Amino acid sequence: MALTPLMTTHATTRGGRDGRTSLEDGKMVLGMSLPKALAPGAQDGMNPEQLFAMGWSSCFGQAVIALSKKHGVDASRAAVTCAVTLNKDETSFALTAEITVSIPGEDAAKVKALVEDAHQICPYSKATRGNVPVTLTVA
Repeated sequence: MALTPLMTTHATTRGGRDGRTSLEDGKMVLGMSLPKALAPGAQDGMNPEQLFAMGWSSCFGQAVIALSKKHGVDASRAAVTCAVTLNKDETSFALTAEITVSIPGEDAAKVKALVEDAHQICPYSKATRGNVPVTLTVA
């Protein structure tokens, strides 16, 4: 299947996890920091896992909205939380994720089917499939 580019964005970081990251258009510049859990004296700032969780929850939420009618669900009150965990083994680091979707007043079985379907089309889910273990939860 051929891909048709829709948009490209660029971010540049200097200084790694203790540096600064910015978007090419200058609309967002963030100070980065090691998580305080990893470096108790770390400065306040964002870390890549936080930014990844924000992007994934937003993208997944859009997939839920896009597929909601197909599943007979009103997604106007949907909340998507993405928890990204940085893990360490003997030699390196790895990510795991949990995506929790809550749609108050909707049938849990329909929401579960919707969430599983959304996981198939969300670009973040597709990009991480086979690389990042993901738990899907309906709240």
